[in-house]
Amino acid sequence: MKRFDVLGLSALNVDKLYKVNRIAGPEEEGFVINCQEACGGSAANAIVGLARLGCRVGFIGKVAMDREGKMLIEDFRREGVDTKGVIRVKGGRSGTVMGFVDEKGDRALYVDPGVNDTLEFEEIDMAYAAQTEFLHMASFVGEKSFETQKKLVETLPENVKISLDPGLLYARRGIKQLDAIITRSFVVLPNAKELALLTGTEDYATGAEKLLEIGVKIVAVKLGSRGCYVTDGSESHHIEAFKVPVVDTTGAGDAFCAGFLYGLMSKKSLYECGRIGNFVASRCIMKMGARAGLPRLEDLKFLF
Repeated sequence: MKRFDVLGLSALNVDKLYKVNRIAGPEEEGFVINCQEACGGSAANAIVGLARLGCRVGFIGKVAMDREGKMLIEDFRREGVDTKGVIRVKGGRSGTVMGFVDEKGDRALYVDPGVNDTLEFEEIDMAYAAQTEFLHMASFVGEKSFETQKKLVETLPENVKISLDPGLLYARRGIKQLDAIITRSFVVLPNAKELALLTGTEDYATGAEKLLEIGVKIVAVKLGSRGCYVTDGSESHHIEAFKVPVVDTTGAGDAFCAGFLYGLMSKKSLYECGRIGNFVASRCIMKMGARAGLPRLEDLKFLF
């Protein structure tokens, strides 16, 4: 048995979220209703979601020895996430995200990557990285850490399954730049816009098929209020979203990834994996921030 069910690898950020009356455009103004600070980062949010579902999880990333870095490490430890893979450096600053969320739950984000974009392959403990069933990856802003991810994927043993949530940053790079990661991925979890950018087609079923053709085993497309579309080439399902009051959509996609990966590790059917992903995402968007609403394992019982 491997030490971890899932390891995360991506940027670690402190989210500074502002609830606003509207997301202002150029030359416009809005006002702040309230604000809060919380730990985030796409793959990190998914890993916390998996920890709450009882999975054995850890993380590979980089923080500075500043207030934000300490927050990120301490929050992981409270949630039961192993932090031995997180590199801590004296210089620089930890990553932060400034987010503006309107009264409908829509958002605009601005990323300050800090030391996230200085992660080097030589800093990663390969023995640690190989002790997992899944390595779940999301995006970095900068080139150095992206190249580190690619080299790690190429170096890891084949029995480590790669899970990729590309986000808009990596989707904009296109399939050619992501080829080393995507062709090695067991599961790719884009939203519809990201999939269109990656594959050049607006039809998500066709886009998913293109990913399967280049080696991906499972594609789970996040469709927001329309739920999700999941396929492995032999079966495909469109699964409706759970209807809940929306407070904040920040982290909904990360929450879906947590639920979907939990389903895969629990040997659930493809349809059930999508349904669990939808459920975890629905609980996330009922509270402010990416992690506050993430459910516990006992909350899943009524699904089965």
